[in-house]
Amino acid sequence: MSFDAAYEALTDHDDDARWAYGTGFTDPLAGVDTAVPAGVDRAELAAYCLMLGDDALIMSHRLQQWVTRAPELEDELAIANIGLDLLGQARLLLSRAAEVEGAGRDEDALAYLRDEADFRNVRLAERADADFAHLVARLLAFATWRLALLDRLTASADPVLAAIAAKGVKEVTYHRDYAAQWVVRLGDGTPVSHDRMQAAMDAVTPLTGELFARHETELSLAAAGVAVDPTALRPEFDAVWAQVLEAATLRPAPASGAPAADDASASAGVSSAPGAGGRHGVHTAAMAEILAELQGLARAVPGGAW
Repeated sequence: MSFDAAYEALTDHDDDARWAYGTGFTDPLAGVDTAVPAGVDRAELAAYCLMLGDDALIMSHRLQQWVTRAPELEDELAIANIGLDLLGQARLLLSRAAEVEGAGRDEDALAYLRDEADFRNVRLAERADADFAHLVARLLAFATWRLALLDRLTASADPVLAAIAAKGVKEVTYHRDYAAQWVVRLGDGTPVSHDRMQAAMDAVTPLTGELFARHETELSLAAAGVAVDPTALRPEFDAVWAQVLEAATLRPAPASGAPAADDASASAGVSSAPGAGGRHGVHTAAMAEILAELQGLARAVPGGAW
């Protein structure tokens, strides 16, 4: 297709293949039945969508903080695109949560007007990264876990969750592969890059235990065929993690065979008591910093529109 001006090319959204950053895509929920499945508790479904949406929202925000800091321009684009993929997932999931709860809130209200204790994301998503090695280690853990989760959710009894998951599987497959390639490149690189990658994997591994901790909402909805029991994700996660470690010539972290939640919680300054994780609204000190940046404008200008 030819255009008389560059502006026409930028504003034409018919050719989806031309657009990489969130415009011109077909609505993944077009034609999907949005009714809550019979026998499914609305409050539980809303809470579950909040969990998955918050994971994506907070991880996306952390990734966006790396734009202009990546080692190469190609990686700037890759990290920005991964962050936007997760932001898109967050929007769909938070919108579903708002619709199901029926309290008159929308995705913006859930993202910008909730307090820290009301967020349900895993704490791995909120962790700051000391360097690029820590970023790709954390992204590898997050994407490997989330891909296993979304893959199973494509068979969810909730058609909306199944459609969101089907879209997300394609995106998160790339996220995992991107992170894995960098872990291998750095781990099997120079002595300096190897040591830094090893330190990053050692730091991230203890934080992964929370990903497989059971929450009562997940178990209830899993029994109804809507959600996934997180413990079922562990074997796939461990297999991928071990494969990447071997290719990267990295040794497993001391706590790689167990959740080590107590160590992770202690180092993050939060309680390690049962039920005290991010799924229950207990976060690290980093969460306050994230929300101050994420929500500042919306709270400063209530009801503002741009």
